[in-house]
Amino acid sequence: MKPYQFTQSEALFERAKKVVPGGIYGHQTPLLLTPGSYPAFFARGKGAHIWDVDGNEYIDYMCSYGPIVVGHLNQRVEEAVRKQAAEGNCFNAPTARWVELAERLVSITPFADWAAFAKNGSDVCTWATEVARHATGRPKIAMAQGAYHGAHAWVTPVMSGVMPEDRANIVYFRYNDLASLERVVEENRGKMAGLIISPFRHDAGHDSELPVEGFLSGVRKVCDDNAMVFILDDVRAGFRLHLGGSGEVFGVRPDLSTYCKAIANGYPLSACMGIDRLKKAAAEVFFTGSYFTSAVPMAASLATLDELETTGGIEKMRTLGEMLRDGMLAQARSHAIEVTWSGPPALPYMSFQADGDKHSRNKLFCGEAAKHGVYLHPRHNWFLSAAHTEEDIRRTLEVTDDAFAAVQKQFGN
Repeated sequence: MKPYQFTQSEALFERAKKVVPGGIYGHQTPLLLTPGSYPAFFARGKGAHIWDVDGNEYIDYMCSYGPIVVGHLNQRVEEAVRKQAAEGNCFNAPTARWVELAERLVSITPFADWAAFAKNGSDVCTWATEVARHATGRPKIAMAQGAYHGAHAWVTPVMSGVMPEDRANIVYFRYNDLASLERVVEENRGKMAGLIISPFRHDAGHDSELPVEGFLSGVRKVCDDNAMVFILDDVRAGFRLHLGGSGEVFGVRPDLSTYCKAIANGYPLSACMGIDRLKKAAAEVFFTGSYFTSAVPMAASLATLDELETTGGIEKMRTLGEMLRDGMLAQARSHAIEVTWSGPPALPYMSFQADGDKHSRNKLFCGEAAKHGVYLHPRHNWFLSAAHTEEDIRRTLEVTDDAFAAVQKQFGN
């Protein structure tokens, strides 16, 4: 199979650079990928496959960086979207979908008594910290060093345009290090409003890290002992590990939990779930947007939840993720290459142990895979969807075996 060419994609990118800062900015910039190996623009998707503007087809293991959880153009979701769109989307007030989705989310989320909606993960993560501050009357929020909780000034990984004042009330601890959390809470005694943390560590460019035994329960105790609000950022992992929230997998129940990504299979929606004790504070913290009540994404979300539940989608992602993991680890061993596989099966990440922080081998590996129809990312965790099939995994392993061979040829063992 000849490597893909990207003539149309490259031409579009040159046009974009003339009228858009950077051409494509943020996490979707091609600067984070392997030069010459990836398209910059896509044309369509179906199930677990996507096609770029040059007509090249890929098995999609990024799923639009997480949102596509039941497959591109899922029939159940798209029918719900068409039905709602025929009635309208954006009005002066919500539609009944607003209530129906809140009721559904509360019904499947063991800890939660209410839901609020927005558009982006950044929206709800920031708002959750504001609710914590208003509820406690305290200023400071604790977060793990290097964690990603959105693009707003208090947490963005890129400091351009950010002032020290934007982060004056953020304190940091190390993930899986309970003593470091206890230390910063003690140093700021009486000032801690809450803590925000992901269910497992998934910082870009680093191996994922599952919580060690006792860590999240210890975090829960620290919050309880100090009257702090426990915020679980489930934006990335939500609805891929458990319908009731990723905390159910790891044995912890937060006070607030934030969702986005997979909640509506690619339609713009985010949510924050909370306990009854914080409902009054949530009602008093101003939170609004002209599109927060849009009905089409909420119809998509209801259908997405139905699809996951009725088809066993979460279990399917886990099973196929294990098949992908076992196959690729066997290939690495056969090529005498040492890799680290981390994260839950539905959200895996693989790194080359000899790479360190340079990602050179991973860029070559993922670039070779992309040029032959398997879309992986060298610096970000991957995503399985319920639309992937065993045949997709088998075809992927044919491509990755050749990609491992290319790494061995260039770098040796």
